[in-house]
Amino acid sequence: MKKVLKVLGMLIALAVLLLAAGAAYIHFDGIPTYEVKAPDLKVTADSTMVAEGKRLATMVCSKCHMASNGLLEGQHMKDLPAQFGKAWSANITRDPKYGTGRYTDGELAYLLRTGIKRDGSYAPPWMPKFPHLSDYDLHSVIAYLRSDAPELAPVAKAQPPSQPSFLAKFLAHVAFKPLPYPSGPIEAPPVTDKVAFGKYMSTGKVECFSCHSPSFETTNVMEPEKTPGYFSGGNGMPDKEGTIIYTRNLTPDKTTGIGSWTEDQFIKAVRFGQRDGKPALRYPMEPFPAMTDEEASAIWAYLQTIPAISHDVDALYKK
Repeated sequence: MKKVLKVLGMLIALAVLLLAAGAAYIHFDGIPTYEVKAPDLKVTADSTMVAEGKRLATMVCSKCHMASNGLLEGQHMKDLPAQFGKAWSANITRDPKYGTGRYTDGELAYLLRTGIKRDGSYAPPWMPKFPHLSDYDLHSVIAYLRSDAPELAPVAKAQPPSQPSFLAKFLAHVAFKPLPYPSGPIEAPPVTDKVAFGKYMSTGKVECFSCHSPSFETTNVMEPEKTPGYFSGGNGMPDKEGTIIYTRNLTPDKTTGIGSWTEDQFIKAVRFGQRDGKPALRYPMEPFPAMTDEEASAIWAYLQTIPAISHDVDALYKK
């Protein structure tokens, strides 16, 4: 019996040692790096594409990358959940040394699709990736980043390196991996196919589902509808004062979701932050005035088709 206990003790000690060694490796290795396989891409743009790229960037990029001076030079991301550490968004002005001016069009496309930067480093989990974005919309964003928009005026400034937590490093090693670069063209559904276009808006173009599902840790980027608790809310995110705000349940559940809302109420809440003349949104969720009624209506139509999930987000504040 003593021999068995001795062997068992040795096995436990070995397991602990291996876990400690693995943890040390992840801690010191940090966020992994990967081979860069950027496509040979040169975006040919017109004024319409630039305008659409700016509109899209206003909805999905500016909130994180725009500093208080109105320039897209990056900033401290105060609303990053504490469990991921501390982070600063990148300088995406046209600066040739510190901004996107040092990227080729192909490298920008590769970063936005896969999460791999031009130096091979992996953009951490808090940087959205856009594997489902249409080629036209992706090229429009790149065209905008090359434009002479005043908010993109070159700023010779490097933001501090991010300070990912052990959890962020661990997830980047075992769960959050670079996404595959598309093997063929990606086209958005026609706006006339309202439900399909709404799905594209909420899972590809604006990516509402990742915030409005229970946890970033379980988000299924490549197959959004397989995300646990898809659109049922409850993802805890800090506001500007550090208070945790839980994202809303957007499933058509009549009690805990938006099943009792009207389409008009939804559109006004999303675009202007108002419902029946009263505030409907809380930071970090902000209005999307650049979104059109047609786009918001399509998102509404799509949300009516997903499974209703009873998830009382307000009850999370009492725990």
